[in-house]
Amino acid sequence: MTGSPDLFDAAAEAELARRGPLATRLRPRRLDEVVGQRHLLAEGAPLRALIEADRLGSAVFFGPPGSGKTTVAELAARASEKAFVSMSAVSAGVREVREVLERARHRLGAEGRGTILFLDEVHHFSRAQQDALLPGVEAGTVVLVGATTENPFFSLAAPLLSRATLWRFEPLGLEDVRELIGRALACEGAEMTPEACERCARLAGGDGRAALTTVEVAVAVAASRGRRVVEVADVEAARQTRVLGHGRDEHYDLTSAFVKSIRGSDPDAALYWLARLLAAGEDPRFVARRLVIAASEEVGMADPSALVVAVAAATAVERVGLPEGALGLAQATVHLASAPKSNRCAAALWAAQADVASGPLAPVPARLRDAHYAGAAALGHGVGYEYPHDDPRGYVPAAHLPEALAGRRYYVPSPHGAEAEVAERLERLREGAPDRVVEEGR
Repeated sequence: MTGSPDLFDAAAEAELARRGPLATRLRPRRLDEVVGQRHLLAEGAPLRALIEADRLGSAVFFGPPGSGKTTVAELAARASEKAFVSMSAVSAGVREVREVLERARHRLGAEGRGTILFLDEVHHFSRAQQDALLPGVEAGTVVLVGATTENPFFSLAAPLLSRATLWRFEPLGLEDVRELIGRALACEGAEMTPEACERCARLAGGDGRAALTTVEVAVAVAASRGRRVVEVADVEAARQTRVLGHGRDEHYDLTSAFVKSIRGSDPDAALYWLARLLAAGEDPRFVARRLVIAASEEVGMADPSALVVAVAAATAVERVGLPEGALGLAQATVHLASAPKSNRCAAALWAAQADVASGPLAPVPARLRDAHYAGAAALGHGVGYEYPHDDPRGYVPAAHLPEALAGRRYYVPSPHGAEAEVAERLERLREGAPDRVVEEGR
């Protein structure tokens, strides 16, 4: 009876090798068969050295889908004398974690054999589940190998992460994907035109599993059309069911690239990252909020109309929705990216906030205080205040900051775009003012 599970496992593996999905049938059996990740798995590379010496400790494999994380974990288990236990963080609970740890503890005591616990999608583990796992990792009862597509610094508790080595898997390069496609075609006994092969490789986006799935479907599509050779149209048809998405870390990365492209006055790049965000299902209202923020933080007074355009785009998204609302987002994106840039308004606010935070808080000068209620004049409120609109110039030289901050300059206009005119006007107004500024750049 003790050997039955192994027999069943072997039979299931043989059946999958014959009838399973292409990605399963082509799963590597040795490290030399792994495509990509040469920085980790080439001869003498650190991860390969640890696996071959059976010295791999608790580790987190972090990288995009289809980069080989699960494959390498399984190969590490094959090379090890430890028992291999696989769990999905999506379905496992605290009770299952404790049961695995208990069995691993018993195995270690009874057989002197350690356990590798492979957790796929480990970022789905809650803090309670991670806390339940931590004692076994700390004590060495299990060697944890977690695979995640999300940045582990966002999703894993610091105590667990500190006890594991972090290995970053990169998207597969075009040559790697082409090699996978060649293997897949050989396995399927099919052919593909060079144009279709190149299209398939580029559409995969560095995802090996996606490339294999595309080949498998495209071969079936071509066969249904009476052809043995896969053409570009077959590849396109196979990719129609593709669902784009991204995790929390990629959400931040794509958003960062979007904003930095706007800041860098690159409308083409900004539109590309906008398209990526929308294709991945990002809430268009979030994108609109980022544009409104960028209008003030990145463009500011260099083009005061930028904020108007961004707010209008946000309103359009609320009223129209997608897909048409994306046009307003695109217009605002191009406007902001093409506009002259200045962050002086934002810098001025941050400097003023720093003064407020550091204190002490100065009282409002008496002549600036509210004088619209009975008895205010008796308190000296508003006494000495001159109404600028009564002056033909529309301006009365006066100090408005507290005395302790006299002469402080927060807003220093840039020479860019419309802000250059603002700078000239403010300089003219300050000429001859009794509180002429001496501090520049604040």
